[in-house]
Amino acid sequence: MTVTSRDRLAHGSAGTVSGRALESLVIATYVCALALTVFVALSDQCWHWFIIPVVMSGILIGIDAVDWVRGRVDLFDPIGLSGAFGWFFFFFAPLLTVATGYWLIYVDPPAERRDWLGWMALLNLVGLIVYRGVRLMYFQRERPITTFWDIDRKRFYFLGAVALVVTALLQSYVYLSLGGIQGFIEAATDQRALRLNLQGFGQIFMISESFPIIALMMFIVYARNQKSTLYRSWLILGIVLLLYFVLKIMFGGLRGSRNNTIWGLFWAVGLIHFWIRPVTRKVVVIGLSFLIAFMYVYGFYKNAGLDALRLIEDPTARVELERATRRDLPTLLLGDLGRSDVQAFLLYQLARPESDYEYAFGRTYAAAFAVLIPRSLIERMPSKTFEGTEALYGKGSYIPIDFEASQLYGLAGEAMLNFGFVAAPVSFIIFGLANCSVRRWLFGLTPGDARLLLYPFLSLFCFYMLACDLENIVFDIIKNVAAPLGVIALSLSSVARLPASGQSY
Repeated sequence: MTVTSRDRLAHGSAGTVSGRALESLVIATYVCALALTVFVALSDQCWHWFIIPVVMSGILIGIDAVDWVRGRVDLFDPIGLSGAFGWFFFFFAPLLTVATGYWLIYVDPPAERRDWLGWMALLNLVGLIVYRGVRLMYFQRERPITTFWDIDRKRFYFLGAVALVVTALLQSYVYLSLGGIQGFIEAATDQRALRLNLQGFGQIFMISESFPIIALMMFIVYARNQKSTLYRSWLILGIVLLLYFVLKIMFGGLRGSRNNTIWGLFWAVGLIHFWIRPVTRKVVVIGLSFLIAFMYVYGFYKNAGLDALRLIEDPTARVELERATRRDLPTLLLGDLGRSDVQAFLLYQLARPESDYEYAFGRTYAAAFAVLIPRSLIERMPSKTFEGTEALYGKGSYIPIDFEASQLYGLAGEAMLNFGFVAAPVSFIIFGLANCSVRRWLFGLTPGDARLLLYPFLSLFCFYMLACDLENIVFDIIKNVAAPLGVIALSLSSVARLPASGQSY
């Protein structure tokens, strides 16, 4: 959907906005009630007081999800995306956790897990209220963007071509250093020695793995300026996306990082949406189905390496691979996309009277930015891996490489590691500011503005920060954005002032 009037979509008349909000509230309430009825009917474990804050959270975030599904906001509006993901994260994930009995392994769980899921849901509910309050205050003070970043296309193509040569050479160096592609796969999928095998390659990955997105940006800018409709056909765009997917596998995907591929595809679809032609929600549904299937199969590769190819030769090997790798559908949905069990158990551990955990008081946040500094220059400070291990398993449990908790704690979870449970709702201020700041780009940038080449990737982290830790966010943004941003910045022909009235998204 191409938005041509900020007022029409972002604000609208008071009556229209109120009417739409009421409609979305009613629909969100109905869906939550219907889903809860199904869960309770299928599992009597779901009949517990924890459903009260879970349902209230689902309704509150579900308003934005309904707006997104109904096309009330742009497909890549971060608030709509946060609503869609948040509906799963705050509502469906806790219910699925109870219904399936999913929980952290290697821990001594609380006697009544549902109580702690309920207390965590209550903290999230308060956080969502804070989130909506931040949005309200931000929109009242929002100022329009008054500049346009124009690209010199010839310079952009030249610098892009140079970047492609450099990134291809660096990726070739990585493969050759580890004994070719097969040697690289063996090194990247050895979970115990992974850190040692790939140590020293971090700065190289930051540049080399940018090959696919720089190549796609070059195509996007070229296709946008062609009069032929050939480049706007879904057949051509589908082929381009397929080639891009293959490149993402070769440039980063083979080291076991599903996020590297998934977020890259998200970025690619966003570029098509803003630069070539609007992407429909039907295409999104097809894409989500593909991504879920990819994440499921790729989970086997991450833990079993080339043994995952047995799925192609023998589909019945799935059960054996699930058992060997502990990668099944509940793990995908609740372990990779949800944090209900981790955050609830963390809250339980911190609230116990006998807890000996010492709060990090900001250390995990400082360590997150320290990952940008080479190890040769500074000694790495304890990260969220250290703090999380100590919190989940007790003081003194952390043993580098031999015993480390690999969980992600999410926005609220990391806040609790640093400052205790009171900080969990406060952390939603960051959630609100991120969504509003990036959304300002959506309604302020005019078509063809160079910043729209970066916008889709930034909008991704506005919602996925709920499930990520700051260290992952900082690393992923720098690794994925640094090289493309350099090419774009060096290709700018001007930063012009916009007239008072101009078309915006």
